[in-house]
Amino acid sequence: MSVAIPPELDRIYLAGPLFCEGTRAWHRATKARIEAETGRGVVWPYELFDPEDIPGWGQDAPRKVMEACRDALAVCSLVVALLDGPQVDDGTAWEIGFAHARCIPVIGVRTDFRLAGDVPGSLVNAMIQASCERIVTSTDELLRVLRERAAGRRGR
Repeated sequence: MSVAIPPELDRIYLAGPLFCEGTRAWHRATKARIEAETGRGVVWPYELFDPEDIPGWGQDAPRKVMEACRDALAVCSLVVALLDGPQVDDGTAWEIGFAHARCIPVIGVRTDFRLAGDVPGSLVNAMIQASCERIVTSTDELLRVLRERAAGRRGR
């Protein structure tokens, strides 16, 4: 028997680096597609606070950023994490670990064709790969997986 998740708690946390225009554009487009095609709310850390405010927080900035992300993660039922690059972004790795420790499923998205793991054939670091329920290689594949998960939840 599955437990129904109230719609206000059936949110997806969209993790990944936020520091360049390219990744922010990917996050914006992916967030919009997830919301449009699944009807689920998406929490994107870039929208939790105004990046221009961060310098004014001074020495409290790292803690304030971490706490906002941690609190947002804690109320989501799924994490989608962008894993592109020569290694997974530090903050994204922390978010994956936090989610895994709280039994929040993680779906990794690695559109980068380079192998970046530490065991033969792995896509990313073994700890990250093992913490992901699944790793997909495109946004289209991600949306198929999200639809499959939703259909499986309704069918129980």
